[in-house]
Amino acid sequence: MSGYAPSEAARRSGFSLDTLRYYEKIGLLADVERTAGGQRVFTDDDLGWLELFRCLRDTGMPIAQMRRYAHLAREGDHTVDERCELLRHHAVRVEEQMGLLQRQYEHLREKIRFYERLSPVAPGSEAEQAG
Repeated sequence: MSGYAPSEAARRSGFSLDTLRYYEKIGLLADVERTAGGQRVFTDDDLGWLELFRCLRDTGMPIAQMRRYAHLAREGDHTVDERCELLRHHAVRVEEQMGLLQRQYEHLREKIRFYERLSPVAPGSEAEQAG
């Protein structure tokens, strides 16, 4: 049986071994193969799922929605529209979050500029670098 040991799957996906076990336990990863000794072996398909889960998790999709998406995908092509709609809704939330982060970033940058104007030491000067 060819594939990736759990440690290699964790390294490639950026998820911890505990997260891989959890994702399997809750059904995000389905039918992970095992060696005769019972060790999990991850396939390229599993790694593809993990890449998608990384994207969804990093963009704030709740686990329940990730599970729903995975369930729909495993049901087959007749769920394409529902999967697409789920991802569209998530994309809207991501876009809203990006707008909020951009506004907050601008506020943060303005606060930094405010403090730089108050500081007797110019940014990047030798005195600043020494302290």
